[in-house]
Amino acid sequence: MFKKRCLFVWLTSLLAVLLVLAGCSGSTSKEPNPSKNANPKNQSLAKKEGNSLTIAIKDNLVSMDPQDTNDTLSGSIQSTLLEGLVGFDKDMKMIPVLAESYKASKDAKEITFNLRKGIKFHDGAPFNAKAVKVNIDRVANPDNKLKRYSMFELVEKTEAIDDYTFKVTLKKPFGAMLNNFAHPAARIMSPKAIKKYGKDVATHPVGTGPFKFSEWDQSDHLTVVKNPDYWQAGLPKVDDIKFKPVPENGARVAMLQTGEADFIYPIPTEQAAQINGKNGIVVENKPSIVARYMSMNTTKKPFNDVRVRQAINYAINKEAFLKVVYRGYGSEMDSIIPEGLQFYSKQTPYPYDLEKAKKLLKEAGYENGFETKVWGANNSDAMKAMEFIQQQLSQVGIKVNVVPMESGTLSDKIWSVQNAKDAEVELYYGGWSSSTGDADWGIRPLLAGDSAPPTSYNVSYYENKKVDELIDAGLQTADQEKRKEAYAEMQEIIWKDAPWAYLMVEDTMAGKKNYLEGVYLLPDGALSASEAEIKR
Repeated sequence: MFKKRCLFVWLTSLLAVLLVLAGCSGSTSKEPNPSKNANPKNQSLAKKEGNSLTIAIKDNLVSMDPQDTNDTLSGSIQSTLLEGLVGFDKDMKMIPVLAESYKASKDAKEITFNLRKGIKFHDGAPFNAKAVKVNIDRVANPDNKLKRYSMFELVEKTEAIDDYTFKVTLKKPFGAMLNNFAHPAARIMSPKAIKKYGKDVATHPVGTGPFKFSEWDQSDHLTVVKNPDYWQAGLPKVDDIKFKPVPENGARVAMLQTGEADFIYPIPTEQAAQINGKNGIVVENKPSIVARYMSMNTTKKPFNDVRVRQAINYAINKEAFLKVVYRGYGSEMDSIIPEGLQFYSKQTPYPYDLEKAKKLLKEAGYENGFETKVWGANNSDAMKAMEFIQQQLSQVGIKVNVVPMESGTLSDKIWSVQNAKDAEVELYYGGWSSSTGDADWGIRPLLAGDSAPPTSYNVSYYENKKVDELIDAGLQTADQEKRKEAYAEMQEIIWKDAPWAYLMVEDTMAGKKNYLEGVYLLPDGALSASEAEIKR
């Protein structure tokens, strides 16, 4: 009964939005920023007992091994436990972390890091250059078959010059390599823990961060506790943090309203303005570099025909998608990467044109459409998005069966495929945040010919020789202008090839109690909770 009622409400909302959009043109306007409506800063602080936090998240966690994790959510929790040599601040600007300083050679083949002294891992092992070497050697070894191998496959040699100097030499020039070291995949784990637990280090993470791993009940929560010996003075400021997966949007919001949770993300966009400023709640939304798209398996009929893929892009009303699914909190995609990434190049969007879509399908031999299925996560937002796509494509005769999956199951069925011919995926609704801030990581892992699972994340199994040549050209120079030219040309080619249905770039959306400070979302959608503090 509940599901039927929700579906009726959703379809009613969809119809209303489509009727409005049918009579308008121009860019999509979002609802006013909720933080400006209720003026929550004028509220008195909500009441909070104790010094523990609960953060409700939308999906189950997959792994606490940063080198074998490909989801932003798991990486966010890892950030409380593990640290890298370098990282990003809240504006995605690179900052030193476990390294005091770093220097790249002019030929973009060597990077030398000078490490901080006197730091220990949670298990008492010393943090030094040898520890860094163990981690980078581990992820750069193809035999280990770790999910983040592609980020470090260019590593030719690592050296512990002395206890606190680490040097990496690349096989060829790569101007974005320092950005890769700022990525969560380069966070450093205790070599002692790696040796002790092997692959099981994914459930026994040991780092240098402000919190220590406490427990992980995979059916309910993961808890981290205060590290009293943390190297940064004054941190951490809370005793423990419980991360609780809550896929259903309404349940997450209810937890924030009652105080069962202190911070939740994402906030369901349809409730953002409604709850902001009430019950001590502050809603925050900011532009992100998180792209939402639907990939198409280009090795399977009918998606091996570019006309079908383009038709799908014409058949989906992106403006309506943004309104219905995200309440306007975001922007329509106008390239294969978001505007916030280095070397972004704007393309001409596919307009909503059902007649054009039908014409292309007829030319491809699918005048009467076809039946297919779309895979995606089982959280409320993903299911709403897939149901919207289902409704839109039905208008051109494409019957889409929606198949939501729990995150672990989805990960296994998509990313663990060993051979492209065994891939069952047809359509996949998902997203990507380029957590290096560079165009390379927004394109190569998803669209290079040699990036198909399990090596990387090209779930479209897309391959274009010219694109691959341009990707190589972008990697092999440190000249910023030459890199810019290569990425501009490849964006134009891929946009026309349409291995994805290009949907939108979302805003980051989070809700918190007004006594909480130091917890925020980065532009890549990652959560930072290391500086969490409860104001009294």
